[in-house]
Amino acid sequence: MNEQQQTLWDFMRQQSDKLGTQTLQHIGLTFVSLFIAVLIGLPLGIFITRKKQFSGAVLGIAGVLQTVPSIALLGFMIPLLGIGAKPAIVALLLYALLPIIRNTYTGITGVDAAVKEAAAAMGMSKWQVLFKVELPLAMPVIFAGIRTATVIIVGVATLASYIAAGGLGEFIFGGISLNNTNMILAGAIPAALLAIIFDFLLSRLQKLNSKKLRTATAVLPFLLVLLSLFYFIPSAYGSKLRAGFTPEFMGRQDGNLGLQSKYGLKIQTLVINDAVMYKAAYEKQLDVISGYSTDGRLKAYDLIVLDDDKAIFPPYYAGPIVRDEALKNFPELEKTLNLLSGRINDSIMTALNYRTDYLHQTPERVARDFLKANKLWRPARNGNAGIVRIGSKIFGEQYILASIYSMLIKGYTDYDTATKTGLGGTKICFDALTNDQIDFYPEYTGTGLLTILQAPQKTVDSLTGSKEATYNYVKKGFEDKYHINWLKPIGFNNAYALMMRRKQAKALNIKTISSLERYLESK
Repeated sequence: MNEQQQTLWDFMRQQSDKLGTQTLQHIGLTFVSLFIAVLIGLPLGIFITRKKQFSGAVLGIAGVLQTVPSIALLGFMIPLLGIGAKPAIVALLLYALLPIIRNTYTGITGVDAAVKEAAAAMGMSKWQVLFKVELPLAMPVIFAGIRTATVIIVGVATLASYIAAGGLGEFIFGGISLNNTNMILAGAIPAALLAIIFDFLLSRLQKLNSKKLRTATAVLPFLLVLLSLFYFIPSAYGSKLRAGFTPEFMGRQDGNLGLQSKYGLKIQTLVINDAVMYKAAYEKQLDVISGYSTDGRLKAYDLIVLDDDKAIFPPYYAGPIVRDEALKNFPELEKTLNLLSGRINDSIMTALNYRTDYLHQTPERVARDFLKANKLWRPARNGNAGIVRIGSKIFGEQYILASIYSMLIKGYTDYDTATKTGLGGTKICFDALTNDQIDFYPEYTGTGLLTILQAPQKTVDSLTGSKEATYNYVKKGFEDKYHINWLKPIGFNNAYALMMRRKQAKALNIKTISSLERYLESK
C-alpha cells in the first residue's frame, strides 16, 4: 500500500506543473459557471416568488436540464458554441441552476408572513421588504443551494476536457485510456478535494450571523469574479499554432510524450475528444491534431498526415485478441475470425471509415456491404451453439470490425453473438476481456506493445521498423502474461499520426513533424 502511495506521489510530483495548470483551469471553470448561474438563478428564484403561477414551469425546466446526461449536454453545445470554454461554461451553469432557483424560491417563501406584514406596516416598499427582510432571512437557504451547485459543477467540470476546455478531467480520461491508475487518481483526488474545500468554506459562510452574512454576501460576487480569473492564468507555449490531442495521446510514449522527447515539439495544446477533434481542425479552431492514419475523416475534411520522420509511431496492425478459454469453448471461432486476415488494407479501411464517420451510414450496413463485395457474406445460421461476446472501443472503425466479425460468426458457425460496443479506451476494453466480460475485441499491435505490455523503450526502438517483429512480440507477450491469443492481423495499419489541413500545411511548407517543429521554433 505504501509503495502504491509513493508511486502516486511520485507521479503527482513529476506532473506538478501540469497538475497545477489543470487545477487552476478547473477552479476557473467552476466559478465562471457558478457566477453566471447565480446571476441568472437568483433573479429567477425571486421572480417565481412574485409570480407563483410560473414556479412549476421554471423549476420543471431547470429540473429537466439537470437530468440531461453531461456528455449529451456538452454535445448539444458544440454546434452552437464550438469547442473550448464557452460550451463548457454554458453546460455547467445549466446544471447549477436548479439548486439555486429552488433554494431561492424555498427560502423566500419560507419567511414568516407576519414578519413581512410588520415590515410593510412600518412603511417599507416591496423592494425594501425584499432586500432588507426576505433575502437576509432566506440567505442561509440560498447559500445551501449555492453549495450544492458548486459541488455539482466541480464534478461535472471533469468532463470539460472532452471539448478542449481543460480541467482535471484531462488526467482522469487519459488514465482510463492508458490503463494508468496513478493518472486517474491524480485528476480524481484534486477534484474531490476541491469539492470538499469549497463546500466547507460555503458552509462556514452559511453559519455566519446576519450582520456578518450581509458583509459576506456583498463580498461574494467579487470573490467569484476573482476565482473565475483562475481559468485564464495558465499560459501555454507555442502560440503560433494550436494543437488538439486526445487524452490517451497526451500520455503515451508514441504520442505527445514522444513528440516532446524525440522531436522537441513545443506547441500550445488542448486536450479534446476524438469525436469533435477532426471537425474542429476543419473549422480552423485547431491547426494540428492527433489522429489515426486510416480515419475516414482525413478525406472528409481534407487533412494530410505529417510524415513521422523520426519514427516514434510503431506499427499498429489490427487483429482480434481472444481469451484462450473462449477458443476452447468455441472451437470454430479462431478459423472464422481468421477469415478476415489480409482482407482489409489501409485504403479499404479508410473508405469504410469514411462511410461511417462522414456519410453517417450504420456500421452494420458498411459491414454487410463489405462482406458481400468480398464474397464472404452468408445468412445467419440457427445460433443455438452458444453466444460469443464481442467488444469494441468507442470509435467508428471498431464498430465496423465488431459488426463484420458478428456477421461472420453468425454466417459460418452455429454460434450467436452479443456485442458490447463503445467500451471506451484501451483500459476498459482490455479489463472487460481479462475479467471475462467479453470473449474478444479488435486491438492494435502498437497499443499492445506500449500500453498493455508496456515494453521497455529499447525493445520498442528495436521493433518499430518491423510489423512482423512487433506482431510476434505482442503475440507471445499476451499469451505468456494474460493467456490471450492474438490471432492473424486483418491487414491494415491504423497508426497514430499528426494531421493538418492540407491548404495550411502547403502554405507553411510543413510536410513532416520535424518541419512542423522547425516552423514553431522559427516563430
